[in-house]
Amino acid sequence: MNIIYEDNHLIAINKVAGEIVQGDKTGDVCIVDEMKNFLKKRDHKSGNVYVGLPHRLDRPTSGVLLLTKTDKALARVNKLIHDREFHKTYWAIVKNKPSKNSDRLVHWLQKNEKKNKSFASEIEKKGWQKAELEYHVIASSENYYLLDIKLFTGRHHQIRVQLAEIGSPIRGDLKYGFDRSNRDGSISLHARTLEFVHPVKNEVVKIVAPVPKENLWQILEKKS
Repeated sequence: MNIIYEDNHLIAINKVAGEIVQGDKTGDVCIVDEMKNFLKKRDHKSGNVYVGLPHRLDRPTSGVLLLTKTDKALARVNKLIHDREFHKTYWAIVKNKPSKNSDRLVHWLQKNEKKNKSFASEIEKKGWQKAELEYHVIASSENYYLLDIKLFTGRHHQIRVQLAEIGSPIRGDLKYGFDRSNRDGSISLHARTLEFVHPVKNEVVKIVAPVPKENLWQILEKKS
């Protein structure tokens, strides 16, 4: 467990790409269960340990994941998310540089459950959900570009599909059009920061997740 923030109410980890946040049909051990076991052992708790999950990260994505230690904290963080007072930034590595160095992207998305994939339209369609983000190109290497992304909505695979829609699929993201996978099965999308007002202490909390140890991430971070 790579813990990057903790107090009596909240605990945040730097999730490794490939880890699954919540149990699914694969039956693989998930972060929520691992955290319960970790806290039970570390804190010598005899009964059940509570761990709340206010938000999620896709399995191939890395970065900051916030969990709660009480149901009261979970309810309050959920309200922050609902009121759009839970601010996330992501970093993404792409091979094809977007046509603009900075832009605000607006699409309408529809999720296909069978394919576990979202589809995007620039034109509003009935029943499709509005998706909005802002990106800035903040660094580059010989072959790749690092984007800083601010989310205004939280749709299924939103960053992945919106960047693919403008011709800049995320490195390693075969599902959305990148031409080859990363060696470790990850995609080069990292939840970089979380910023919010603490649900109990009422003070601003900003959590920054260090980038993966992979060489390209390290190079681009130094240039950012």
